[in-house]
Amino acid sequence: MDDLAFKALYDETFTMLFRVARRITASDEAAEDVVHDSYIKAVERWGIFPTKDDAKYWLIRVVKNNALNWIKRKGREQKVYQRYLKEMDGVSESPEDVTIKGEASVEIRRYLDRLPEKYRMVLVLKEYGLLNYKEIGRVLGIAEGNVKVRVFRAREALAAMMREDGNDVSRS
Repeated sequence: MDDLAFKALYDETFTMLFRVARRITASDEAAEDVVHDSYIKAVERWGIFPTKDDAKYWLIRVVKNNALNWIKRKGREQKVYQRYLKEMDGVSESPEDVTIKGEASVEIRRYLDRLPEKYRMVLVLKEYGLLNYKEIGRVLGIAEGNVKVRVFRAREALAAMMREDGNDVSRS
């Protein structure tokens, strides 16, 4: 195994894999375990990857599956989400802004959890994993066009749920 190639893969993928695992498991600790277990599997199978991209997409699938298995082993969904990952570094916010943002984040996650798996997963990979449509298609084994349709339908379903609950959703 080429240590430099593995380190480059690790450096390129860790944050994205952690975000995906964290979104699925709703736990920092579980996400770290899932991601590190996935890297161990990658090391064990390092020779099967012709390119770094092949290893990357394989890892995304393994992280997704390991995180879903973690949820199944727990036997129930987590009821409360842990700390909200700050997207913006260095921005000073008032306590009111932080509270409002946190409440909105929890609310969006509740709506997201109500989506069917095939819609929820494309949004998790798109919004939390920051993958593009082609990458998501490769991870899920579906066509890029199908990914676009699922993302569109998922967003429409989220908007419909929010309208039903009396939350005004305006398009910009």
